[in-house]
Amino acid sequence: MSIIIPANSAVGGGYDVDNSLRFEWADAGNLNKTLGTATNRKKFTISTWVKRSDLYTNGASRSNYVIAAGTSANTNVDELYFRFDTIDFSAYESSSTKFQLRSDALFRDVAAWYHLVIAFDSTQGTSSNRIKIYVNNVQITDWDIETYPSQNLEPLFNKNVQHMIGRVLDGAKYYGGYMSEFVFIDGQQLDPTSFGEFDEDSGIWKPIDVSGLTFGTNGFYLDFEDSGALGADVSGNTNNFTVNNLTAIDQSTDTCTNNFATLNSLENFYPAATISEGNLKAVTVTAKYTFLRSSIGVSSGKWYMETKCTAQSGSTNKWTFGITDHASTGTQNYIGQNSNSYGWRGDANSIFYNGTSANYGSGAMATGNIIGIALDLDNNKMYFSINGTFKNSGDPAGNSNGFSITAPNGFYHFAFGDIDGDQNFTYETNFGSPPYAISSGNTDGNGYGNFEYAVPSGYYALNTKNLAEYG
Repeated sequence: MSIIIPANSAVGGGYDVDNSLRFEWADAGNLNKTLGTATNRKKFTISTWVKRSDLYTNGASRSNYVIAAGTSANTNVDELYFRFDTIDFSAYESSSTKFQLRSDALFRDVAAWYHLVIAFDSTQGTSSNRIKIYVNNVQITDWDIETYPSQNLEPLFNKNVQHMIGRVLDGAKYYGGYMSEFVFIDGQQLDPTSFGEFDEDSGIWKPIDVSGLTFGTNGFYLDFEDSGALGADVSGNTNNFTVNNLTAIDQSTDTCTNNFATLNSLENFYPAATISEGNLKAVTVTAKYTFLRSSIGVSSGKWYMETKCTAQSGSTNKWTFGITDHASTGTQNYIGQNSNSYGWRGDANSIFYNGTSANYGSGAMATGNIIGIALDLDNNKMYFSINGTFKNSGDPAGNSNGFSITAPNGFYHFAFGDIDGDQNFTYETNFGSPPYAISSGNTDGNGYGNFEYAVPSGYYALNTKNLAEYG
């Protein structure tokens, strides 16, 4: 089933989060710090916003670690992670389980942000009050495993031991996805209203300014705003984290207040490509008719994105870029097979649709080219560019020389794939928060996005703030 973000998923006005940090499982990106002596190990709160990309289906052996603390991954560790897409918060100390809560529910939405809050207070007389876990201000009460800590337990979290964000301690298990607004409160059990609120207009749970909180001696607030110091603590405590295998390119504008489109790892067809870099990079396999779609679909408005093929096997460029409608999932083998799907093939001057092809300008793609796609659903046209020059003398801003398309059957998604059984390709997609370095830096008319080439006037990056205004 497709994941569609409606326009009201964008939160208008109020507090804005500018940046997140993008973690790639295969790159082993993480942050680490050994905290000082805690003032109160019996009470603490963890709050962070996450957008997952690396799900259980991407590798059965993977566990996506949000944060871990301790001295050994096997015998002495407390950890918060996604285990087989459940939320698992547990303590394994001196080779025995001190507490463990594992949700019944699965959290597999790769198109949305989750707000996680872990509120810990082992002094509570009622065991179920000692750990409270919330997702988007809703407390989890249904558990697959439900073991609470003993009263007055002092866990490894907030002890003067190593704390790691994005990985387990000494094991090769990491986190894949985005994080923003990572907060640790030393000495208080707080509920989600200290970190978020419901938007009056949309009813969406959104972040609030947390800079005025009392963080405690070991408390920290990582906002990921400084690309040169991604582990900087802005709480005033200078509890800065060491950055490992993360660079400025991993700082993203895809945040919990402005959610950008990515590739949808749950709609990855014929057969599945390997997706990485926050669901922005895809490697197809040597088999026909691979295609993927964007996580956000649109039915109106004007939208722009860029992508490039950074590697390929073989000599023919049978990559395909284009759009496909929401209803076509599972009913077509390649982009352009049906009447609501359009794909430009890299080695041809043709756009494929409804199983046929039509000429559209000269110029073939080459590895390393940046391909622009401008989609106009107000006039039902689309345009393709190579390194900033639109094919067929296309002028998206002037509504001329575009390729005519049918009105969407529900929603159109940007789509990417190939049509050759003897090759595989590597795509890197840029919906406005790129996984690769940009030399020019161009935004849309609202100031959103980071594109190599100029965004046509009146066209916008595919994110929730723009959807609320133009979608």
